[in-house]
Amino acid sequence: MRAVLIAALLSLTCLPAHAQMSDAVFLQSLGGDWSGTGMVLTRIGGASFNVSCTLRSDASASAVSMNGQCRGLAVFTRAFSANVKASGERYSGNYIGPSGQPSKLVGSRQGNRLNLSVTWARVVNGDRNATLMIEKVGQDRLRLQTVDRDLTSGRSVVTSRIDLQRPSAASR
Repeated sequence: MRAVLIAALLSLTCLPAHAQMSDAVFLQSLGGDWSGTGMVLTRIGGASFNVSCTLRSDASASAVSMNGQCRGLAVFTRAFSANVKASGERYSGNYIGPSGQPSKLVGSRQGNRLNLSVTWARVVNGDRNATLMIEKVGQDRLRLQTVDRDLTSGRSVVTSRIDLQRPSAASR
């Protein structure tokens, strides 16, 4: 009986290390070069436009740093970056978009997705709150999506969605 109790206790002490390793593997899988397309909404209720984007992501076991740019309408290019660090089960960092002002990110991981609450540096769509999702889709795909709340209707609105993939082996 004592041996079973000791074995059970030892297995429980190993659980957090395993979960943390899982987070480390997840974060490291976000590293590399990515490119793809998507859509960006100028404002809730406004026009959306298609974009073509590239992203360079440096990742470690406890952090990821993303630097990218998107081109739209073949007329303009906008840079963006995000830096996120893991601390236990919580993730935090900042996002810098076209305004050049840092916005705060705080959230957690659910499966293959980081769900991050954004506190914008300035008012966007009537408030300073939104959600940023960084989702690993399969081995070689990544989705970046922001969702904001329409203050008039109370509905959630996707304000940007960018689907990226790693360059194929043939194009490397």
